[in-house]
Amino acid sequence: MTTTLTCESCGMPIETGRYCGHCTDETGQLQSFEQRFERMTAWQARRSPGTPREEIERQTLAYMATMPAWRDHPRVASAAP
Repeated sequence: MTTTLTCESCGMPIETGRYCGHCTDETGQLQSFEQRFERMTAWQARRSPGTPREEIERQTLAYMATMPAWRDHPRVASAAP
């Protein structure tokens, strides 16, 4: 039986560990919230051309609120409805 793990920061499937290579720095540590938020926002903007930046930021914060690495972060908590 194979268990699929997911990155606790972005939800990407991974084989081992808590975080994927996109969410960690060169030493294997989780990137800062600001770095992850900007990169996830940029990724969402590429997927949804024409969507206003504030809507993309809202969607990104809502998604990050579901991730164990970020759900207790003050920026995510302050954006909750």
